[in-house]
Amino acid sequence: MKKQTMFKLITTIAIFVSIGGCSVNQKAHTKQAQTTTFSSTEEDVEVIKQKQLAYLKEHEQEIVDFVKSKSSKIESVQIYWEETQWIDGGNGTPQGGDEVIEIFGTVNQLEDSGWRVDVVFDSDQKMTFGMGQHISIKGDSIE
Repeated sequence: MKKQTMFKLITTIAIFVSIGGCSVNQKAHTKQAQTTTFSSTEEDVEVIKQKQLAYLKEHEQEIVDFVKSKSSKIESVQIYWEETQWIDGGNGTPQGGDEVIEIFGTVNQLEDSGWRVDVVFDSDQKMTFGMGQHISIKGDSIE
């Protein structure tokens, strides 16, 4: 009787160890697959961002004209392409809003000036501009 109980105990332990090992192996395999997928997705996102940036640079004059239209005091517009940022716009819903591209720059060759234009692409890939930050010189908004 004692041998039979010992045999059942050893068999039960072996089964649990086997199941636990398979489970750990499966988790490791799944984690590796997710890491691979994430890397390729991250690369795809970078490619998309570079294409969007190139497209915006092709339409630089539209951005310049948009900023100039905000004040008659603006003679020239400088765009700092290297500061361009991509953010997810919030609209108060769980799924969130559109992706927003933020473009920064200065006006009238003044280092102490600044502005930000937010660019959104709609479902038809038409871009719309909005002032994300009013044009300012030395911290004061200009009209």
